[in-house]
Amino acid sequence: MDTDRGTQRKALRPSQRRLAVDRDVELPPRLVHMRHLPWLECYLQQLRTESKSENTTKTYMAAIHPLVETVLPGEGVLEDAAALSVEALAARIEPLNGRLDRWVHSLSDLKPSSFNTRLAAARHLLGWLGHRWPEHLVRARTGRKLPRTLTRRELSNVLAAAKWHEDPLCRVVVTLMLDTGLRVSELCDMDLDAVDAEDRSAMVRSGKGDKDRLVLFTDRTLHELELWFEQRALRTDDPGGALLVSQRGQRISPRSVQRMMEALADAAGLPRGRLTPHVLRHNFATGLLERGADLVSIQRLLGHASIATTRVYLEIGDQTLREVYHRAQAARETMPSVPDNARLEETTPATSSVGVRVDEA
Repeated sequence: MDTDRGTQRKALRPSQRRLAVDRDVELPPRLVHMRHLPWLECYLQQLRTESKSENTTKTYMAAIHPLVETVLPGEGVLEDAAALSVEALAARIEPLNGRLDRWVHSLSDLKPSSFNTRLAAARHLLGWLGHRWPEHLVRARTGRKLPRTLTRRELSNVLAAAKWHEDPLCRVVVTLMLDTGLRVSELCDMDLDAVDAEDRSAMVRSGKGDKDRLVLFTDRTLHELELWFEQRALRTDDPGGALLVSQRGQRISPRSVQRMMEALADAAGLPRGRLTPHVLRHNFATGLLERGADLVSIQRLLGHASIATTRVYLEIGDQTLREVYHRAQAARETMPSVPDNARLEETTPATSSVGVRVDEA
């Protein structure tokens, strides 16, 4: 046996040893008892245990199925990915066999945000199976985008279009989103008994992250809700069902709200992408900030888990900057004029008009 250190091969890592000798992939102890069960139901149960939302679950599944079905050179097409056992899935997407890299390369044409979403889904699956994520597969860099909001004129046009729309549901949907900052999923999931008109509030139950929070109403909100309650009674007699229902008396869906926004955009003379449910939520947040609300209060009203998510509203967009500028200039024009023989006293930089003195004749 050659003991020369220069000719000795470097020891393989555990995952490399498994690949080199074609051994079965070892599952973490928590998965050993379910190694022969179909992986899909086991994984969906894991997502439910983690309180992942329905939208997150759909996003994960849309990313994971193409990964599992990715074919390596010399392999046949996988006919039924859902039929794989947990153990077979762990072996199929072992990070060092090339399948994961091949799948990532297929995502090269996606936008950075979409690319990162799919990577997050795959990383979650691999972590559940006990695999380590390869260090060379990294997230794409994404530029920081400011929240899109409507200008005052655009918002006025949208409100007018909602007011005169043939479906009275439009008015209450737009008002609720503008006055409460509700997410579209939270708006659609809200039940009638969650509204407390006397307290001028509503309870969002099991919102994003499975959290409850309180949203508050203005006088306009209450007025539109009272008008809507009359219309709702004509559509359904369910006293404790959905707050917002369609003309058929069924709970509205996020997709139906998106179609509503497209129709309102057309009526208001806006491009369809300019008006979305999330744009109205952004208008709610930026409006609070402009009127002096603190960031922590806005965070609680929006239901953000992290203050970092709310902090993006500190970035002032061009339209808001113009409005601030014109208000400041208008205030300056109303200030009393200073005579030509006025002399400025030495002041601190924080002083505005204080310290101006007019010399006596």
